[in-house]
Amino acid sequence: MSQMRKQILELGPLVVFFLTNWKFGIFYGTAVFMVATAISLVATYMLTGKIAKFLLASAIFVGIFGGLTLYLHNDFFIKIKVTLANLLFAGALFGGLYFKRLFIKDIMGQAMELPDAVWKSLTLRWGGFFLAMAALNEYVWRTYSTDTWVSFKAFGLMGLTFLFALANAPFMAKHMKDETPEKTSSAD
Repeated sequence: MSQMRKQILELGPLVVFFLTNWKFGIFYGTAVFMVATAISLVATYMLTGKIAKFLLASAIFVGIFGGLTLYLHNDFFIKIKVTLANLLFAGALFGGLYFKRLFIKDIMGQAMELPDAVWKSLTLRWGGFFLAMAALNEYVWRTYSTDTWVSFKAFGLMGLTFLFALANAPFMAKHMKDETPEKTSSAD
């Protein structure tokens, strides 16, 4: 699957959520977000033949907390979903470390080869990042309007995640194992 198609499938539900909330409010936005997330999940499976664990976990959270939001007509649940999802990801990363499992390596290890010490450091960094995002979400939804929170959720969290990943790129590049064999000169 092309990178552009992957980005559309991952970010599309958030953009639809933002636009629908802006035009019709949080409850319509939540309903459309649930449908768009389900469509994204199915489309990803149809295009790749597999479903990423991260995407599946996100879809389950959207289904449960979006459903509670609509059923109870209370936007608390869709707002707290972000906090709980970030806490779940942090807990999985830190729990993995405790049980000597590097989940980040499991997810990204096929794309790059890094020493286990670097994977451990990245696990700590991302675990801390997810904790910080959970705390930041709590601050924003409790302090600002629902519309501001939706903008933060749709663009702020994604932007911060992108910047954090970009900030870690030099660290990862520094420790990447060279996969090209060294050329030796022959003196025939």
